[in-house]
Amino acid sequence: MTLDAVDRRLVAATQGGLPLDPEPYARVGEAVGLAEAEVIARLAELKARGVIRRIGLAPNHYRLGMAANGMSVWDLDDACAAALGAEVGALDFVTHAYLRPRALPDWPYNLFAMIHGAGRGEVEAKRAEIAAILGDACRGSDILYSTRILKKTGLRLKGGD
Repeated sequence: MTLDAVDRRLVAATQGGLPLDPEPYARVGEAVGLAEAEVIARLAELKARGVIRRIGLAPNHYRLGMAANGMSVWDLDDACAAALGAEVGALDFVTHAYLRPRALPDWPYNLFAMIHGAGRGEVEAKRAEIAAILGDACRGSDILYSTRILKKTGLRLKGGD
């Protein structure tokens, strides 16, 4: 899969993130010599071709004042895991939630939901809200707190590529 010179400039201009601006695609366009609509169209085409998987937000939760970050894990009855998982994922304080297979006998959990808060007390209160939603369908749970931030980066082009 090859990129033309314009797509390379576009990827290079966005690989560090989009500008914090009400019109980020217009700012990118200014930087690479394209109209905003062309930036959006080219990014959509790159996504359709599989060059870009997604455009998303990767916030630094600590800089947003959320010093406690916990991956809550839940052992749910498989018959209701999808429906309850969707309900948990829709909560405004859950940044992502997903179902995964268990790894028995050591890991009985099949629902994962990331919770952020200013402190562990806030995270635990939010975890209690999830537990109330899950009710009797939940057979057990735990929470794994973050100890450091991992660097989040996307596509990067090397100098000569």
